[in-house]
Amino acid sequence: MPDCDHCGASFDDESAYLSHLAAEHADELGPIEQRRVDAVSSDDGGIDAAPIALGVVIIAAAAIVGYVVFVAGGSGGNGNVVNGFEVAETPTGQPYQGTHLHGTVRMSVRGDSVDFSQEQYQISSTGNDYFHFEGDGRWHVHAPGVTMEYAMATLDIGVTNDSVTFEGTTYTDGENATVTVQVNGNDVDPETYVLQDGDEVTIVVESA
Repeated sequence: MPDCDHCGASFDDESAYLSHLAAEHADELGPIEQRRVDAVSSDDGGIDAAPIALGVVIIAAAAIVGYVVFVAGGSGGNGNVVNGFEVAETPTGQPYQGTHLHGTVRMSVRGDSVDFSQEQYQISSTGNDYFHFEGDGRWHVHAPGVTMEYAMATLDIGVTNDSVTFEGTTYTDGENATVTVQVNGNDVDPETYVLQDGDEVTIVVESA
């Protein structure tokens, strides 16, 4: 069930959500939201949205091809490399086709909290439509099959069930650090755990 990031209203489906954005928040939309709103055909005799939708499809297709070639491609064992990190699974669907999930990430490295509202983690910097942050510290998922491992790799953070790679340093549990990787208070395998709406991700690196 999509929620409006501007006013908090909830909607039964993506179409109703996008119609709400166009009607109530036209002057507040970011570039991604505007693109999605423009792709919705008008039913009130307004400007025909078909050419716009076609353009959006072409742009999206080009973006997907570029992503596969330059981001997901690589020489790793399974061929999925994101920002230098080999990931076991990549999203199973296309973005903005009805999936709109939110959650939080609480991450600290040796006592220093990571602020995911910083520009480097926002969609304007990562350009990733599948997983990103938009303004605040809540994550956004716009496609099915986004694993925790994949999500963090898009932010230049490598996460396994016993290690975290952050700013060029790998911290391994039981060796040079104590590492906690959990979702909703439970240990998970980041390679296979698919993010769900409302998930609270916790990543903590402490000195050994």
